[in-house]
Amino acid sequence: MKSFFTKILSFFLAVFILFSTSSFTVDMHFCCNKLVDMAFFSKAESCMEAAKKKDTNSKQCTSIQEKDCCDNQTIVKEGDDTFKKSNTILEIETLVFLNTFFNTYINLFEGLEENVISFKTYRPPLLSTDIIILNETFLI
Repeated sequence: MKSFFTKILSFFLAVFILFSTSSFTVDMHFCCNKLVDMAFFSKAESCMEAAKKKDTNSKQCTSIQEKDCCDNQTIVKEGDDTFKKSNTILEIETLVFLNTFFNTYINLFEGLEENVISFKTYRPPLLSTDIIILNETFLI
């Protein structure tokens, strides 16, 4: 389930980078404040017939030949390609740190086949002096 969400997130991030770096143009043609034609990457075609309806909020359009009747709007989205490239030069200290980190991380999850007691055969050293007298700690 975790890898599924990781794949979805990486897909959306890739699409986001694609759209943020690409550029496009939207051209719109309005007649009587109504959208007549919209075109991506090209010029919008102008209206071919006169607008017959009257709009109270806008100017009255009686024919196509009026200059105030039709309007073209263009929206341009410029692409941004000013990303910083990562520096891939690794120093010796970084390589040593990464090597020890991965080795300890991999060995962290290794289990032992049986419980090993390392001090089972350990013999304590012989005492040359009495520690109680040396530290002068007596039971009263």
